[in-house]
Amino acid sequence: MFHTLWHPTRHGGLSRLVMVSLWWLSARLGARWRPAGLAGPLGMVTVVAVWALTVAVGWGLVYWPHMPEDFSYAAGLVPSEHAGPVDALYISLVTLATLGIGDIAPTSGWLRVLAPLEALVGFVLLSATVAWILGIYPALARRRALALRLSHVRRSRATAGALESEGGAAILDGLASALSTITVDFMQYAESYYFHDGDDHTSLPRQLGYALGLTDQAAGAHHPDVRLSASVLRRALEDLAVVLDERFLRTGDGPERVFAAYAADHGH
Repeated sequence: MFHTLWHPTRHGGLSRLVMVSLWWLSARLGARWRPAGLAGPLGMVTVVAVWALTVAVGWGLVYWPHMPEDFSYAAGLVPSEHAGPVDALYISLVTLATLGIGDIAPTSGWLRVLAPLEALVGFVLLSATVAWILGIYPALARRRALALRLSHVRRSRATAGALESEGGAAILDGLASALSTITVDFMQYAESYYFHDGDDHTSLPRQLGYALGLTDQAAGAHHPDVRLSASVLRRALEDLAVVLDERFLRTGDGPERVFAAYAADHGH
């Protein structure tokens, strides 16, 4: 949870396992399942559910050995009949959900301190999950906006002559800046990789090959600003390829092969 929610450049082991498993499963279920875009959202829901269940079971295992001696029971409940693992899990879930003390409450001194701590963990988990969701979806929007921008340039059929200007250099600079942001997004929100991007115009895997070609085209320009911007864009693409390869694809190849693998992994 710490690595996924708070560490800016790490990918939590549990969330990675869940997301990779669902991504792999979506590829095995047929060509239509992954483009439906369900792997990412279902993965996030599953990750949060596993986190909550793990915390609840952990606290329940702490409560269980002390039942029923260190707990008070509401009228009508027989303590000896409500001292099993299910009852301990019930107490843990009620506390974790911050619903307050239910019909079974701790009476021992240290348990009375432990239960509010679990409630605090539940509140932190809820708040952090909301922040996680609010971080991933803007990252997806930025990625799709960059893909759409590349699609605009591609469909405008910008020629080498058209790029031989300050306007061409500005376009390349804008693309390099957006690519840097996307690279950081993949580092900080690694789970965003497992979301499908939609149609070809908003799919970054579909557009990165064109970005490489655009860089090569602009590298031979006579305008010095265009050549410099092309060099910066090339470095931005190389940095993105390194992050994609080290964290997700592991091809060990250059940007061209990495982006091809990225496109193939997303169904292009």
